[in-house]
Amino acid sequence: MELLEKLQSLEERFTQLEEQLGSPDVVTDPKKLQTLGRAHSELRGIVQTGRQLRKVTGDLAEAIELASSNDSELRELAQSEILELEKEDSRLTEEFRLLLAPKDPDDAKNTIVEIRSGTGGDEAAIFAGDLYRMYARYSETRKWKLEVLDSHPSEAGGFKEITFEIEGDDVYSRMKFEGGVHRVQRIPDTESQGRIHTSAATVAVLPQAEEVEIELPQGDLRVDRFCSSGPGGQSVNTTYSAIRVTHIPTGTVASCQDEKSQLKNLDKAMKVLRARLLEQKRLEEEGKRGDQRRAMVGSGDRSQRVRTYNYPQSRITDHRISFTTHALKEIMDGNLDVLVEPLRTEERLRKIGDL
Repeated sequence: MELLEKLQSLEERFTQLEEQLGSPDVVTDPKKLQTLGRAHSELRGIVQTGRQLRKVTGDLAEAIELASSNDSELRELAQSEILELEKEDSRLTEEFRLLLAPKDPDDAKNTIVEIRSGTGGDEAAIFAGDLYRMYARYSETRKWKLEVLDSHPSEAGGFKEITFEIEGDDVYSRMKFEGGVHRVQRIPDTESQGRIHTSAATVAVLPQAEEVEIELPQGDLRVDRFCSSGPGGQSVNTTYSAIRVTHIPTGTVASCQDEKSQLKNLDKAMKVLRARLLEQKRLEEEGKRGDQRRAMVGSGDRSQRVRTYNYPQSRITDHRISFTTHALKEIMDGNLDVLVEPLRTEERLRKIGDL
């Protein structure tokens, strides 16, 4: 009954949102329309599942009552329905509870992802490039927009470091699980004796910060301009288009050199800087609260080994939930939901304890 009481309050909120979306004040305000539209869309699925649960619960109560009827045919019919209705009631109850689990307030945000090659030399840089390709293809399948903010290619292929932005619906809610150390086991193309090498790349996933969340007074910033460089450090152009922005109070640095325009590079560098400062701010607040969020699935901590990619056995293992699949090629080609969905489910299960 408690869940159905929650459904009633959700239905009331859903009706309010529908009325607000039709009001002239909202229709003429694109930002407000987008915010309310997203809330309405999220609530629709929850309400629909709740209504299905309410109907099945009612049908089950009716079937149980009929099972004690004096009419033998009605009793037999009711008893045959009770088992199926109980299964459906149990399934919908669990689904509804999962949908009611509190969401990460950052889930709807766009995301900045940083990939850096780790141990393993050239092979680590190549693997960092493979991870970038995987995320690029995943973004395509989900109709997200991906834009490179800064990159440092490796002469052997791949990247020493690459930073990119992903925009779209609920990007952070899925990409946040990628933060940490990704380890690969395979035979490098440069290995003549066919020995398996272990290399690694680190991934940081940052929710994009709004200007109102992170204020950056001009006096707190130092902007350096320099020539862009490519693999091996050679100069790419002779104009000072590359930008490095330093937040003086914290020493946090963000740079961008991918654009020929100095202004575009500055804009991209500021996006990265705000995201890094927001992450620092959040970690400080969580430290004061003693919050355990960083220890949960999807913490994004670079020091945490999250996944191993074993090419000889076509196997991927996510160490946080002890989940293993042999769909390595499919995942590296962009079907990342094979890994993301179990992680999302685990996160929700952690959150429904208080419901």
